[in-house]
Amino acid sequence: MDTRQMDTRTVTALVTEAVAAPSMHNAQPWRFQYLAGEHTVLLLADPGRAMPRSDPEDRALTIGCGAALFNLRAAAAHAGLTTAVRLLPDPGEPLLLASVRLAAAPRSAADDDLARLRPAIPERHTSRHPFEERDVPDDVRTALARAAALEGAELMFPGAWHVETVLDLVHDAESRDALHPEGMEDLRRWTRLGPEAERATDGVPEYAFGPRLRDGKAPLRDFAGRRPVAHRASTTFEKHPHLALLSTPGDDRAAWLSAGQALERVLLEATLAGLATSLTSHALESRDLRLLARDPVGGRGHVQMVLRLGYGPRGEATPRRPVRDVLDIVG
Repeated sequence: MDTRQMDTRTVTALVTEAVAAPSMHNAQPWRFQYLAGEHTVLLLADPGRAMPRSDPEDRALTIGCGAALFNLRAAAAHAGLTTAVRLLPDPGEPLLLASVRLAAAPRSAADDDLARLRPAIPERHTSRHPFEERDVPDDVRTALARAAALEGAELMFPGAWHVETVLDLVHDAESRDALHPEGMEDLRRWTRLGPEAERATDGVPEYAFGPRLRDGKAPLRDFAGRRPVAHRASTTFEKHPHLALLSTPGDDRAAWLSAGQALERVLLEATLAGLATSLTSHALESRDLRLLARDPVGGRGHVQMVLRLGYGPRGEATPRRPVRDVLDIVG
């Protein structure tokens, strides 16, 4: 087998792992190029998958691409490769978010830690199901906070009053959507109902909506809205949801890429610890609400994501586009 064939097969496998990352409404807003002569993978934003109504600054888009970047790093480490990552390597190419040079160099303890997380990639799914009323142990919380810190972010577990504040912000965001239905355009674009759900390669299919919230306080976005979904039940969710807030010191594109990598590292660590997870950015899509999500006493930085953690079903796998549709081999 020649070098090009070997490189193509290896990079295809790495990108297959990368695209398993979460993204807002599962829009999968990424593209990859492999520069064979340089052994370098380029990560690019896909503007055709942006959400101008709910993500006008491309913050969530960039966070999703950062999560895919982390998966690529973990998959490469598991394959025995090291990665040299440059974020935003060319100011003249705004769609170019990162370059990743692959090498078969001596491994470090950091590489081994990345490789340890790779088996969780196919197991991690967003769960929109009820979780048990059961505490997350302190040692698990410590491990998740460490995972975020390794990527330059902070993960904090808000107290009861702060959780209530965050839940109120989620409800405020829902009320804004009800008053301004045009804000739901992105959600309708990326949800898949009926026969479309079975053949979809992106978006959130109806089988992954989870049940409707009849009672409880879990911060869940109802992807169905007022549209009927056959055989969808309603049920009681946890009354005391366990939330975590992921923050970064800055609030620019580099910070969003770091937030995405930290988010995925936390999610994979949580998966290995037996936790189910879901995400909500609903209360963070408006800059004025985002500022209110931070703990006014001890909070630092900018809240980029709200995580819901607990013990329960891990949720259904959502579809992914074929790698051939997102990866170009150059050279």
